Amino acid sequence: MTMERISAAETSLSGGDPATGEMVMRGHRLPDLIARSYEEVVAILWDAELPAQMSLDALAAARCDAFARLSPRFAAMPSDLTVIECQRVLLASLPGAAMTPLLLVAGAAVAAASAIRLVRGQAPVAPDRSLPHAADLLRMIHDAAAGEAETRALDRYLVAMVDHGVNASTFTARVVASTGGGLSAAAVAALGALEGPLHGGAPGLVLDMLDAIGEADRAEDWAAAALDRGERLMGFGSRAYHIRDPRADIMKDSLLALQKSGAGRAPEGRLAFAEAVERTVLSVMAARRPERTLHTNVEFYAALLLEALGVPRAGFTPLFAASRAAGWAAHVREQERTGRMLRPASRYVGPLPDGRPKTGRGQE
Repeated sequence: MTMERISAAETSLSGGDPATGEMVMRGHRLPDLIARSYEEVVAILWDAELPAQMSLDALAAARCDAFARLSPRFAAMPSDLTVIECQRVLLASLPGAAMTPLLLVAGAAVAAASAIRLVRGQAPVAPDRSLPHAADLLRMIHDAAAGEAETRALDRYLVAMVDHGVNASTFTARVVASTGGGLSAAAVAALGALEGPLHGGAPGLVLDMLDAIGEADRAEDWAAAALDRGERLMGFGSRAYHIRDPRADIMKDSLLALQKSGAGRAPEGRLAFAEAVERTVLSVMAARRPERTLHTNVEFYAALLLEALGVPRAGFTPLFAASRAAGWAAHVREQERTGRMLRPASRYVGPLPDGRPKTGRGQE
Protein backbone atom coordinates (compact mmCIF):
# COMPACT_ATOMS: atom_id res chain seq x y z
CA MET A 1 0.00 0.00 0.00
CA THR A 2 1.46 3.35 -1.00
CA MET A 3 1.34 6.25 1.41
CA GLU A 4 -1.25 8.23 -0.55
CA ARG A 5 -3.75 5.35 -0.39
CA ILE A 6 -3.68 4.96 3.40
CA SER A 7 -7.16 5.42 4.84
CA ALA A 8 -7.38 8.81 6.55
CA ALA A 9 -11.00 8.76 7.69
CA GLU A 10 -14.22 6.78 7.76
CA THR A 11 -17.22 8.38 6.10
CA SER A 12 -20.84 7.45 5.57
CA LEU A 13 -21.34 10.18 2.97
CA SER A 14 -19.97 8.86 -0.34
CA GLY A 15 -17.44 6.51 -1.84
CA GLY A 16 -16.48 4.74 -5.04
CA ASP A 17 -15.42 1.14 -5.64
CA PRO A 18 -12.07 1.29 -7.49
CA ALA A 19 -12.62 -2.10 -9.13
CA THR A 20 -16.23 -1.82 -10.32
CA GLY A 21 -16.52 1.94 -10.74
CA GLU A 22 -19.71 2.04 -8.69
CA MET A 23 -20.14 5.30 -6.79
CA VAL A 24 -22.56 5.44 -3.86
CA MET A 25 -23.78 8.49 -1.96
CA ARG A 26 -25.71 7.97 1.28
CA GLY A 27 -26.81 4.58 -0.04
CA HIS A 28 -27.87 5.83 -3.47
CA ARG A 29 -26.14 4.93 -6.73
CA LEU A 30 -24.87 7.85 -8.77
CA PRO A 31 -26.98 7.05 -11.89
CA ASP A 32 -30.11 7.30 -9.75
CA LEU A 33 -29.04 10.61 -8.23
CA ILE A 34 -28.33 12.17 -11.62
CA ALA A 35 -32.05 12.19 -12.33
CA ARG A 36 -32.60 14.52 -9.35
CA SER A 37 -31.90 18.22 -8.89
CA TYR A 38 -28.85 19.56 -7.07
CA GLU A 39 -31.03 20.72 -4.19
CA GLU A 40 -32.55 17.24 -3.81
CA VAL A 41 -29.17 15.52 -3.89
CA VAL A 42 -27.68 17.88 -1.31
CA ALA A 43 -30.66 17.16 0.95
CA ILE A 44 -29.88 13.44 0.59
CA LEU A 45 -26.18 14.01 1.24
CA TRP A 46 -26.86 16.12 4.32
CA ASP A 47 -29.41 13.71 5.79
CA ALA A 48 -28.40 12.72 9.35
CA GLU A 49 -25.39 15.07 9.42
CA LEU A 50 -27.25 18.28 8.55
CA PRO A 51 -30.97 17.40 8.65
CA ALA A 52 -33.71 19.66 7.31
CA GLN A 53 -31.37 22.38 6.06
CA MET A 54 -31.69 22.13 2.28
CA SER A 55 -34.61 23.07 0.04
CA LEU A 56 -34.99 25.04 -3.17
CA ASP A 57 -36.44 28.04 -1.34
CA ALA A 58 -33.87 27.92 1.46
CA LEU A 59 -30.94 27.83 -0.95
CA ALA A 60 -32.42 30.64 -3.07
CA ALA A 61 -32.80 32.81 0.02
CA ALA A 62 -29.23 31.99 1.04
CA ARG A 63 -27.94 33.11 -2.39
CA CYS A 64 -29.60 36.49 -1.86
CA ASP A 65 -28.13 36.71 1.63
CA ALA A 66 -24.66 35.84 0.30
CA PHE A 67 -24.87 38.45 -2.47
CA ALA A 68 -25.94 41.14 0.01
CA ARG A 69 -22.99 40.28 2.24
CA LEU A 70 -20.49 40.16 -0.65
CA SER A 71 -21.62 43.11 -2.78
CA PRO A 72 -19.75 45.75 -0.69
CA ARG A 73 -16.53 43.89 -1.56
CA PHE A 74 -16.93 44.03 -5.32
CA ALA A 75 -15.68 47.55 -5.94
CA ALA A 76 -12.56 47.02 -3.83
CA MET A 77 -11.55 43.76 -5.48
CA PRO A 78 -7.96 43.93 -6.85
CA SER A 79 -7.91 43.93 -10.64
CA ASP A 80 -5.03 41.46 -11.00
CA LEU A 81 -6.65 38.44 -9.36
CA THR A 82 -7.47 35.23 -11.19
CA VAL A 83 -11.04 33.94 -10.99
CA ILE A 84 -10.24 31.32 -8.35
CA GLU A 85 -8.28 33.87 -6.30
CA CYS A 86 -11.20 36.29 -6.50
CA GLN A 87 -13.62 33.56 -5.41
CA ARG A 88 -11.34 32.73 -2.49
CA VAL A 89 -11.18 36.36 -1.35
CA LEU A 90 -14.95 36.67 -1.55
CA LEU A 91 -15.63 33.40 0.25
CA ALA A 92 -13.15 34.31 2.99
CA SER A 93 -14.92 37.63 3.51
CA LEU A 94 -18.11 35.92 4.67
CA PRO A 95 -17.99 36.13 8.48
CA GLY A 96 -17.20 32.86 10.17
CA ALA A 97 -19.71 33.52 12.93
CA ALA A 98 -22.51 33.75 10.35
CA MET A 99 -21.37 30.79 8.25
CA THR A 100 -23.86 27.97 7.91
CA PRO A 101 -23.87 25.07 5.46
CA LEU A 102 -26.55 26.84 3.40
CA LEU A 103 -24.60 30.10 3.33
CA LEU A 104 -21.45 28.21 2.31
CA VAL A 105 -23.14 26.54 -0.68
CA ALA A 106 -24.86 29.76 -1.70
CA GLY A 107 -21.75 31.86 -1.08
CA ALA A 108 -19.50 29.56 -3.11
CA ALA A 109 -21.91 29.81 -6.07
CA VAL A 110 -22.39 33.57 -5.83
CA ALA A 111 -18.64 34.08 -5.39
CA ALA A 112 -17.90 31.89 -8.43
CA ALA A 113 -20.30 33.73 -10.73
CA SER A 114 -19.29 37.14 -9.39
CA ALA A 115 -15.58 36.36 -9.71
CA ILE A 116 -16.00 35.28 -13.34
CA ARG A 117 -17.66 38.58 -14.13
CA LEU A 118 -15.35 40.78 -12.05
CA VAL A 119 -12.23 39.40 -13.72
CA ARG A 120 -13.86 40.19 -17.09
CA GLY A 121 -14.52 43.76 -15.96
CA GLN A 122 -18.27 43.13 -15.68
CA ALA A 123 -20.58 43.91 -12.77
CA PRO A 124 -21.80 40.89 -10.77
CA VAL A 125 -25.44 39.93 -11.20
CA ALA A 126 -27.71 39.62 -8.19
CA PRO A 127 -29.47 36.27 -7.63
CA ASP A 128 -33.08 35.61 -8.57
CA ARG A 129 -34.69 33.74 -5.71
CA SER A 130 -37.48 32.43 -7.96
CA LEU A 131 -35.02 30.20 -9.85
CA PRO A 132 -33.51 26.80 -9.08
CA HIS A 133 -29.85 26.82 -8.15
CA ALA A 134 -28.39 25.68 -11.50
CA ALA A 135 -30.54 28.07 -13.54
CA ASP A 136 -29.66 31.00 -11.31
CA LEU A 137 -25.96 30.16 -11.35
CA LEU A 138 -25.91 30.29 -15.16
CA ARG A 139 -27.93 33.50 -15.12
CA MET A 140 -25.49 35.11 -12.69
CA ILE A 141 -22.59 34.16 -14.97
CA HIS A 142 -24.08 35.28 -18.30
CA ASP A 143 -26.61 37.93 -17.19
CA ALA A 144 -29.16 36.11 -19.32
CA ALA A 145 -31.79 33.47 -18.64
CA ALA A 146 -30.62 29.90 -19.17
CA GLY A 147 -32.67 27.48 -21.25
CA GLU A 148 -34.06 24.24 -19.88
CA ALA A 149 -31.39 22.11 -21.58
CA GLU A 150 -28.54 24.26 -20.28
CA THR A 151 -29.99 24.26 -16.77
CA ARG A 152 -30.34 20.49 -16.80
CA ALA A 153 -26.77 20.06 -18.06
CA LEU A 154 -25.34 22.19 -15.26
CA ASP A 155 -27.58 20.48 -12.72
CA ARG A 156 -26.12 17.12 -13.73
CA TYR A 157 -22.60 18.52 -13.44
CA LEU A 158 -23.28 19.89 -9.96
CA VAL A 159 -24.77 16.57 -8.82
CA ALA A 160 -21.87 14.53 -10.22
CA MET A 161 -19.29 16.71 -8.46
CA VAL A 162 -21.03 17.35 -5.12
CA ASP A 163 -19.00 14.77 -3.16
CA HIS A 164 -16.48 12.03 -3.86
CA GLY A 165 -15.13 10.45 -0.73
CA VAL A 166 -12.16 11.94 1.11
CA ASN A 167 -10.33 13.58 -1.80
CA ALA A 168 -7.60 16.21 -1.42
CA SER A 169 -9.84 19.25 -0.85
CA THR A 170 -12.25 17.34 1.37
CA PHE A 171 -9.40 15.98 3.47
CA THR A 172 -8.09 19.52 3.82
CA ALA A 173 -11.51 20.64 5.08
CA ARG A 174 -11.61 17.75 7.54
CA VAL A 175 -8.14 18.55 8.89
CA VAL A 176 -9.14 22.15 9.60
CA ALA A 177 -12.46 21.03 11.08
CA SER A 178 -10.67 18.55 13.33
CA THR A 179 -8.73 21.40 14.94
CA GLY A 180 -11.97 23.24 15.75
CA GLY A 181 -11.34 25.79 13.00
CA GLY A 182 -14.99 25.94 11.97
CA LEU A 183 -16.84 25.69 8.68
CA SER A 184 -15.64 28.96 7.14
CA ALA A 185 -11.94 28.28 7.71
CA ALA A 186 -12.34 24.67 6.55
CA ALA A 187 -14.04 25.73 3.31
CA VAL A 188 -11.46 28.40 2.46
CA ALA A 189 -8.66 25.91 3.09
CA ALA A 190 -10.41 23.34 0.91
CA LEU A 191 -10.75 25.91 -1.85
CA GLY A 192 -7.01 26.49 -1.67
CA ALA A 193 -6.44 22.77 -2.23
CA LEU A 194 -8.32 23.07 -5.54
CA GLU A 195 -5.96 25.64 -7.02
CA GLY A 196 -3.35 23.11 -8.10
CA PRO A 197 -3.62 21.54 -11.56
CA LEU A 198 -3.91 17.98 -10.27
CA HIS A 199 -7.24 18.47 -8.48
CA GLY A 200 -9.67 21.25 -9.35
CA GLY A 201 -7.53 22.74 -12.11
CA ALA A 202 -7.46 19.69 -14.37
CA PRO A 203 -10.51 20.38 -16.62
CA GLY A 204 -9.12 23.64 -17.98
CA LEU A 205 -5.90 21.85 -18.85
CA VAL A 206 -7.92 19.28 -20.82
CA LEU A 207 -9.01 22.02 -23.21
CA ASP A 208 -5.46 23.34 -23.35
CA MET A 209 -4.37 19.84 -24.39
CA LEU A 210 -7.02 19.64 -27.11
CA ASP A 211 -5.96 23.04 -28.40
CA ALA A 212 -2.32 21.96 -28.46
CA ILE A 213 -3.17 18.83 -30.45
CA GLY A 214 -5.25 20.87 -32.88
CA GLU A 215 -6.22 18.07 -35.28
CA ALA A 216 -7.16 14.45 -34.63
CA ASP A 217 -4.41 13.04 -36.86
CA ARG A 218 -1.79 14.78 -34.69
CA ALA A 219 -2.99 13.14 -31.48
CA GLU A 220 -0.76 10.06 -31.63
CA ASP A 221 2.50 11.95 -32.12
CA TRP A 222 1.52 14.59 -29.57
CA ALA A 223 0.63 12.02 -26.90
CA ALA A 224 3.81 10.00 -27.51
CA ALA A 225 5.96 13.13 -27.25
CA ALA A 226 4.19 14.22 -24.05
CA LEU A 227 4.78 10.82 -22.47
CA ASP A 228 8.44 10.92 -23.52
CA ARG A 229 8.74 14.22 -21.66
CA GLY A 230 7.18 12.64 -18.58
CA GLU A 231 4.10 14.86 -18.75
CA ARG A 232 0.68 13.98 -17.39
CA LEU A 233 -2.10 13.69 -19.94
CA MET A 234 -4.97 15.59 -18.39
CA GLY A 235 -8.32 13.84 -18.40
CA PHE A 236 -6.79 10.37 -18.04
CA GLY A 237 -5.99 8.27 -14.99
CA SER A 238 -7.55 8.35 -11.53
CA ARG A 239 -6.45 7.58 -7.99
CA ALA A 240 -10.03 6.63 -7.17
CA TYR A 241 -10.78 4.07 -9.90
CA HIS A 242 -8.97 1.24 -11.67
CA ILE A 243 -11.44 1.48 -14.55
CA ARG A 244 -13.18 4.31 -16.39
CA ASP A 245 -14.45 7.00 -14.04
CA PRO A 246 -18.24 6.47 -13.87
CA ARG A 247 -18.80 10.23 -13.94
CA ALA A 248 -17.06 10.58 -17.32
CA ASP A 249 -19.97 9.00 -19.20
CA ILE A 250 -22.48 11.06 -17.22
CA MET A 251 -20.69 14.21 -18.39
CA LYS A 252 -20.54 12.91 -21.97
CA ASP A 253 -24.23 12.00 -21.98
CA SER A 254 -25.06 15.45 -20.61
CA LEU A 255 -23.06 17.06 -23.41
CA LEU A 256 -24.79 14.91 -26.03
CA ALA A 257 -28.21 15.86 -24.62
CA LEU A 258 -27.24 19.53 -24.67
CA GLN A 259 -26.14 19.33 -28.28
CA LYS A 260 -29.23 17.36 -29.32
CA SER A 261 -31.41 20.13 -27.92
CA GLY A 262 -29.64 22.64 -30.15
CA ALA A 263 -28.32 24.54 -27.13
CA GLY A 264 -24.76 25.00 -25.93
CA ARG A 265 -21.80 27.05 -27.10
CA ALA A 266 -19.22 24.43 -28.02
CA PRO A 267 -17.16 25.00 -31.18
CA GLU A 268 -18.35 23.11 -34.25
CA GLY A 269 -17.07 19.53 -34.26
CA ARG A 270 -15.59 19.80 -30.76
CA LEU A 271 -17.09 16.58 -29.40
CA ALA A 272 -16.14 14.44 -32.43
CA PHE A 273 -12.59 15.79 -32.24
CA ALA A 274 -12.39 15.10 -28.50
CA GLU A 275 -13.67 11.54 -28.97
CA ALA A 276 -10.99 10.90 -31.60
CA VAL A 277 -8.30 12.27 -29.29
CA GLU A 278 -9.60 10.15 -26.43
CA ARG A 279 -9.40 6.95 -28.48
CA THR A 280 -5.91 7.75 -29.71
CA VAL A 281 -4.51 8.75 -26.33
CA LEU A 282 -5.88 5.62 -24.66
CA SER A 283 -4.32 3.52 -27.40
CA VAL A 284 -0.94 5.23 -27.11
CA MET A 285 -0.89 4.88 -23.32
CA ALA A 286 -1.85 1.21 -23.50
CA ALA A 287 0.96 0.54 -25.97
CA ARG A 288 3.59 2.59 -24.16
CA ARG A 289 2.68 1.61 -20.59
CA PRO A 290 0.91 -1.76 -20.69
CA GLU A 291 1.78 -2.37 -17.04
CA ARG A 292 -0.29 0.64 -15.98
CA THR A 293 -3.61 0.89 -17.77
CA LEU A 294 -5.10 4.37 -17.55
CA HIS A 295 -8.71 5.25 -18.29
CA THR A 296 -10.66 8.41 -19.03
CA ASN A 297 -11.56 10.35 -15.91
CA VAL A 298 -14.34 12.83 -15.19
CA GLU A 299 -12.31 15.93 -16.08
CA PHE A 300 -12.14 15.05 -19.80
CA TYR A 301 -15.85 15.42 -20.56
CA ALA A 302 -16.55 17.83 -17.69
CA ALA A 303 -14.27 20.30 -19.45
CA LEU A 304 -16.20 19.92 -22.69
CA LEU A 305 -19.55 20.30 -20.91
CA LEU A 306 -18.55 23.48 -19.08
CA GLU A 307 -17.15 24.90 -22.30
CA ALA A 308 -20.45 24.20 -24.02
CA LEU A 309 -22.23 26.04 -21.21
CA GLY A 310 -20.14 29.12 -21.90
CA VAL A 311 -18.10 28.94 -18.71
CA PRO A 312 -14.59 30.38 -19.25
CA ARG A 313 -11.73 28.01 -18.50
CA ALA A 314 -10.63 30.12 -15.55
CA GLY A 315 -14.10 29.53 -14.09
CA PHE A 316 -14.00 25.72 -14.21
CA THR A 317 -12.42 25.30 -10.78
CA PRO A 318 -14.71 27.88 -9.13
CA LEU A 319 -17.74 26.01 -10.55
CA PHE A 320 -16.34 22.76 -9.19
CA ALA A 321 -15.98 24.43 -5.78
CA ALA A 322 -19.54 25.73 -6.00
CA SER A 323 -20.73 22.14 -6.28
CA ARG A 324 -18.31 20.55 -3.82
CA ALA A 325 -19.04 23.10 -1.08
CA ALA A 326 -22.04 21.00 -0.05
CA GLY A 327 -19.80 17.98 0.33
CA TRP A 328 -17.29 19.96 2.35
CA ALA A 329 -20.04 21.08 4.72
CA ALA A 330 -21.17 17.50 5.32
CA HIS A 331 -17.62 16.26 5.87
CA VAL A 332 -16.86 19.10 8.28
CA ARG A 333 -19.88 18.12 10.36
CA GLU A 334 -18.98 14.42 10.19
CA GLN A 335 -15.41 15.16 11.29
CA GLU A 336 -16.52 17.46 14.11
CA ARG A 337 -18.74 14.71 15.50
CA THR A 338 -15.71 12.43 15.96
CA GLY A 339 -14.12 14.88 18.40
CA ARG A 340 -10.68 13.86 17.15
CA MET A 341 -7.92 15.99 15.68
CA LEU A 342 -6.39 14.60 12.50
CA ARG A 343 -2.63 14.30 12.98
CA PRO A 344 -1.06 12.04 10.34
CA ALA A 345 2.16 10.25 11.25
CA SER A 346 5.37 11.01 9.41
CA ARG A 347 8.84 9.45 9.13
CA TYR A 348 11.92 11.53 9.78
CA VAL A 349 14.55 10.67 7.12
CA GLY A 350 16.98 13.51 7.74
CA PRO A 351 20.49 13.32 9.17
CA LEU A 352 21.09 12.15 12.74
CA PRO A 353 23.39 14.11 15.06
CA ASP A 354 25.83 11.24 15.67
CA GLY A 355 26.22 10.29 12.01
CA ARG A 356 24.20 7.08 12.20
CA PRO A 357 22.50 5.90 8.96
CA LYS A 358 19.13 7.45 8.13
CA THR A 359 16.58 4.72 8.80
CA GLY A 360 13.38 6.72 9.17
CA ARG A 361 11.86 7.57 12.50
CA GLY A 362 8.18 7.71 13.22
CA GLN A 363 6.77 11.00 14.42
CA GLU A 364 3.32 11.11 15.92
